[in-house]
Amino acid sequence: MSAVIEITGLRKRFVSLRRGSKVALDGFNMSVQPGQVHGFLGPNGSGKTTTLRCLLGLVRADAGDMRILGAPSSAYRTVAHRVGAIVESPAFFGNFSGAKTLRLLATAGGVPASRVDEVLTTVGLRDRGKDLVKSYSLGMKQRLAVASALLKKPSLLILDEPANGLDPAGIHEMRVLVRTLAAEGITVLISSHLLSEIEQVCDSVTIISRGRRVTHGPVTDVLAGHDKGEFRVRAAALDEAKAALGAISRNVREAEGSLIVAGIDDPAQITETLGRQGIWLTELTPLAPDLESVFLDLTGTRPVPGQPLQVDDTVLPPASAAPQPDINIEVTR
Repeated sequence: MSAVIEITGLRKRFVSLRRGSKVALDGFNMSVQPGQVHGFLGPNGSGKTTTLRCLLGLVRADAGDMRILGAPSSAYRTVAHRVGAIVESPAFFGNFSGAKTLRLLATAGGVPASRVDEVLTTVGLRDRGKDLVKSYSLGMKQRLAVASALLKKPSLLILDEPANGLDPAGIHEMRVLVRTLAAEGITVLISSHLLSEIEQVCDSVTIISRGRRVTHGPVTDVLAGHDKGEFRVRAAALDEAKAALGAISRNVREAEGSLIVAGIDDPAQITETLGRQGIWLTELTPLAPDLESVFLDLTGTRPVPGQPLQVDDTVLPPASAAPQPDINIEVTR
C-alpha cells in the first residue's frame, strides 16, 4: 500500500527583520504508512509545526515534494475532506456548548448533523455535550478538539501536541483514544514532546532536528538500533567485580553504587566471570534504551550541567549579508 504521507526534500526558509534569515526545514523527509500511529518528534524550533503547516497548505514550502493520501500538495483540496487536523491549540467559544460548537462546524463543513453525537461518543463527551465549553477541563477541551477533527470521518488524523498541559489521567485518556481510533482504521500522526507517551502509543516514529530527519522507522527498530548492550551489575565486592569484569569488557564504569558493563552479548559471561572469582551477584539487569535517551543523543539536546537549555534553532546571517533567492516572507497577525 502507498504511504498516507510522503514528504521528500522539503525546504522552508523564513525571513524577519529582527532575526534575519532562518532555515526551518532543510531537505526534510518523512513517510507515514496506512493504519499506523506515527510519532513526529523534535526539539523546540526543529521544524515540526512548519512541516505540518506546509503539509496542510497553511504555509508555502520553498522546495520539495509532498503527497498526502496519494495527492500532491498542490491538489490538497481534493483530499481535504479525508483529513482531520489539529495544529496548535484550537480556540472555542466558552459560552457555546460542546454539541453546539460541533453542530456549527458540521454545518460549515457540509457534514451531517448526526455526526455530532457520534464523535461526542467517540471522544467520551456524550454526557457533557450540552454543557458550556467554559466549564470543560483542559482534557475535555482537547477531546472536543479531536471530536471536531473527526467530524468528516477522516482517513488521516493529524494531532499537534494533543496531550499538552494534560494531567496524567488526561494523558492516559488521550492515549486510549488514539489507539481506539487506530484500531478503527484511522492513520494518526502525532507531534509531541511527551516521549514516554510516544513510545507507548506509536507504531513508528520520525525524529527531526534542525530541519532534517535524523532517524525514522518502527519504534522497536529505532530502539534496537541504539542498544549498547549494557548491563547494570551489583555485587557485594564491587571493586573486585570491576577488576574481574575488566577482563571481558573494556567498558566497565561505576554508577550510583553499581557497575555498568557494555559490549557484552551474553549476560552469562558476567555471571560466569564473577562466579569463578567467588563474587556473587545481587543484581544483573539489561539496560535497554528508551525513546527519551535516543532522542536526546540524536538531537544533541541532552542537558549539560552549567549549560543553558538547548533550543533547536539554526539562524543564518541576516538576508542583507548575502543574496537569498526564492525566499518567502510569511507575515502573521
